[in-house]
Amino acid sequence: MIMHADKEQDDRRIASIDSCRLITLDTHGDSSTGTIAVIENGSIEGFVIKRVYFIYDVPAGVSRGHHSHKSLDQIIVALHGSFDITVDDGCNKRTYHMSEPAEGLLVVSGIWRSIDNFSPGAVCMVLASDIYEEADYIRLYSEFLDTKC
Repeated sequence: MIMHADKEQDDRRIASIDSCRLITLDTHGDSSTGTIAVIENGSIEGFVIKRVYFIYDVPAGVSRGHHSHKSLDQIIVALHGSFDITVDDGCNKRTYHMSEPAEGLLVVSGIWRSIDNFSPGAVCMVLASDIYEEADYIRLYSEFLDTKC
């Protein structure tokens, strides 16, 4: 059990923004009939969906996220409208503008994320690799930085 906790700590230390990447979802259709985007368990290598949630009706100027996960991975999709996701590994930051419903951003554990600049009516869908577990969250940036040393 302790070895498992040590491995998770090591994984958080080495997680980098380069581990986060855009994923193109499988789509079908055309301009005459519309498009369907498909996400199935196993369709994204190594990612099993255990929870799905939506963020919407975000007031102008409000930012979401501002946390890291100890072991949970996420895929974040702009179902409608747009927003920016900034990923931070404690040394480097990168911002992705999300506006395509057929594209998701994989955010791995050990990465701080914040979501900003929601357009009016934006809907953010999050696919999570595990169920909600408060103990998996690192909510203070200073504590996040401590996991990186």
